[in-house]
Amino acid sequence: MWNSPDRHPIPPETRSAFHPITPEDKIAIAGLRTLVEPNKGKMQGIAAREIFDAIISHVVAPEDVTFRPGTVGGIAGWWCQPSDARPGQALLHLHGGWYNWGTAQAYRHFAGHIAKRAGAQAFVPDYRLAPEHPFPAAVLDARACYRGLIDSGLRSIALVGDSAGGGLALGLLSFVSRSASETRPVAAVALSAVTDLTLSGASWEDRAVADPYFTRSQAAELVYAYMAGHDPMDPLASPLHGDLAGLPPLLIHVGDDEVLLEDSRRYVARAIAAGVDAKLEVWEGMPHGFTSDVGRLSAATKALDTIGAFLSERLTAET
Repeated sequence: MWNSPDRHPIPPETRSAFHPITPEDKIAIAGLRTLVEPNKGKMQGIAAREIFDAIISHVVAPEDVTFRPGTVGGIAGWWCQPSDARPGQALLHLHGGWYNWGTAQAYRHFAGHIAKRAGAQAFVPDYRLAPEHPFPAAVLDARACYRGLIDSGLRSIALVGDSAGGGLALGLLSFVSRSASETRPVAAVALSAVTDLTLSGASWEDRAVADPYFTRSQAAELVYAYMAGHDPMDPLASPLHGDLAGLPPLLIHVGDDEVLLEDSRRYVARAIAAGVDAKLEVWEGMPHGFTSDVGRLSAATKALDTIGAFLSERLTAET
């Protein structure tokens, strides 16, 4: 097992938590590494879309949640409807895939687990993907979908996003919070978020061996396809570089063994410095996307339980 050179990096004053890995999860992660590390960095371009969807589609469907296709704000996607969902509340879940991969259908079960724990319906939009539709297509689609939820009469909405979707959610959060004409989300949750498309975080170096999935050169190609010559410092693409003052409460989860660790660390540090109620939760030994292994990893189940409780509290407080 990879031994981090910075295993307990989070001072208590940052309102953050570090979760030690359990012996059972350590065994499970070792098996996962054996399977995935031979293909590290090899997923590239649109050819990887089918493989990516197959991986995320393996998430077991949650009980007592129904799924149906739909359209919100002109954007097609999938609804996740828990049987006990509270009326007037919703999650907008923006899926991952480095802005090049991923579909709402493939992500619906994962989003359904969060929706069930939050006690609210969730919509997962099929925002447009690069390279066919580079920046800012995904941003515009996320914005249209959010406005569509507001226009439908929903009173309390939280944003959720994983990986690239986490970056998309945080970028949307900043935009909406700056706009006097927009209804603000009540909260946001980001999982292993991509917050800095300049790829300048230290974890691209000090977690390069630990991360079983991504390499910097691989990510650079995917970012190039998405940005298509646009400045990656644009806050709508890299929310780390935006104005974070005035944002609603934030909760960010990330694995300690992923190259995107610093994207989460730096974002939360900047948010707290700007006066935001933000919390970072880091999970020892966990790779990118570990929360999708719900039912197999105790860390995934515990993280999703924490996320669900946070979202439920915020959604209920605002209705």
